[in-house]
Amino acid sequence: MRILFIGDIFASAGRKLVADHFSYILESEGIDLAIANAENAAGGFGLTPPLAGELLDLGIDVLTSGNHIWDKREIYDYLSKQPRLLRPANYPSELPGSGLAVVQARNGVSCAVLNLQGRTYMPATDCPFRKADELLASLDPSVTVRFVDFHAELTSEKMAMGWHLDGRVSAMVGTHTHVPTADTRILPRGTAYQTDAGMTGPYDSVIGVEKEPVLRKFLTSLPVRFEAARGNAQLHAVVINVEPDTGRAVSARRLVIRHDGEAG
Repeated sequence: MRILFIGDIFASAGRKLVADHFSYILESEGIDLAIANAENAAGGFGLTPPLAGELLDLGIDVLTSGNHIWDKREIYDYLSKQPRLLRPANYPSELPGSGLAVVQARNGVSCAVLNLQGRTYMPATDCPFRKADELLASLDPSVTVRFVDFHAELTSEKMAMGWHLDGRVSAMVGTHTHVPTADTRILPRGTAYQTDAGMTGPYDSVIGVEKEPVLRKFLTSLPVRFEAARGNAQLHAVVINVEPDTGRAVSARRLVIRHDGEAG
């Protein structure tokens, strides 16, 4: 079976790319399970219920997120009502929402999707490594296909999580930095891994926002207002082929679609 993971959908440029190309990707790649990180879909900062609904209505099976999921207060109640929208599991348990979803893929296979967040240079949370152990132990052993979005700043923390989970999940792909890495591979025990999927959004930018205010902030250290950029929009994703009986990944590769529709 084939899993599609779309990297951080950023603002209107990212949403338009997904809306324009998602159906084509599903058909051309033979996707059974589609996952996307959507924590910055609302103007580059957070997510709203209507935008989450639009993305799910496209056919995305599970939306993951990260630290920016809390930026829009209107999403709080929605998190409790929509089990296919995840927030990082290692936030306090009394917060709304969940970091784990078990869904049925298009081929009928039950699949677990986990959302975790790193701790270095990030808001204080519980240990993501121990939380991963706890969530995996809670799963029915028959649910062999397991995907993890690890939303973290440091490449070393993401790599450590990859090795920690190797052989216990089908794939672990990192998010948060909005910069795609070229280290897509299968770890020795059968887990597909990429440090960061990159961003689905405007690449003529500084990680999604207009360049000039960011440069001004670096040059002057004065506060500035960030606005989502629009230029050179690209969709960055990972396509993973998994053996459903064992949950082991067979192959993984990056997928890039540019604003003109050219794939790479």
